[in-house]
Amino acid sequence: MNDSFEAVDWQGKAISCEGCVHSAMQTEGLCKLQHACVFDRYALRVDRFFKWNQLLAKDYLEHPYFEVRAIAAKYVEVFYLSRLVSDVDETVRWSAALRLSLRQLLLLRKDPDREVRIRVATRLPEGELKSMMHDQDYFVRTIVARRLPAGLLARMIHDADREVRVEVAKRIGVDGLCAMATDTEVTVRLVVAKRLPATRLTLLLDDEDWQVRYQVAQRIDVKHLPGLLEDDDEVVRELAQKRLFVPNIQIIQQGARL
Repeated sequence: MNDSFEAVDWQGKAISCEGCVHSAMQTEGLCKLQHACVFDRYALRVDRFFKWNQLLAKDYLEHPYFEVRAIAAKYVEVFYLSRLVSDVDETVRWSAALRLSLRQLLLLRKDPDREVRIRVATRLPEGELKSMMHDQDYFVRTIVARRLPAGLLARMIHDADREVRVEVAKRIGVDGLCAMATDTEVTVRLVVAKRLPATRLTLLLDDEDWQVRYQVAQRIDVKHLPGLLEDDDEVVRELAQKRLFVPNIQIIQQGARL
């Protein structure tokens, strides 16, 4: 609890209830110094004030302290939030983005702050996300790749960031996976190797990375395994040998018992 902290405003000046515009509310238990005060610099105290007095939130949307505006955005009636879309502080816009209507949220797709755009990408309906596929920030695009309708993911298979392409590979259809089999990053190709149908794994049979070839060796049809018996990596060779020969040994042993 921060109730033991001194009561000072956002400029560091001591707060006094004497002469406060809300002083009459104290007797009603609607505000309390060092506990619930809109003029306090501590966010928790400001939040308590608006929680107890939600109807007053609209009166503080232009307060000079950004924390007050950001917290007021949590409690103000939704139709007032449009006033905060162009607020000078990103924290305020981010807070408003939590509750903005779709029409208002669309206005923040090009917000200069990445955190605001991340919030927008998280909230936008899937059908509206295509406009953010080329956002300058990789994490915004990552969120888009996680939520974009699968039919549109092909537009992101050549994204500049590997983490974005990994997310694409986790959801894209077979044709898209085939196109990503030649991705320059092994982390992407590993996802492709795990998701491709066994019949299409020949695309990765000669992959340069042993981890990818190991994934291939686990699921590819046994008729393609002989090519991996001479693989450069021991674990890949062992897996290929196991899948090729162990079943035959078991059949021989079963026949001997009969």
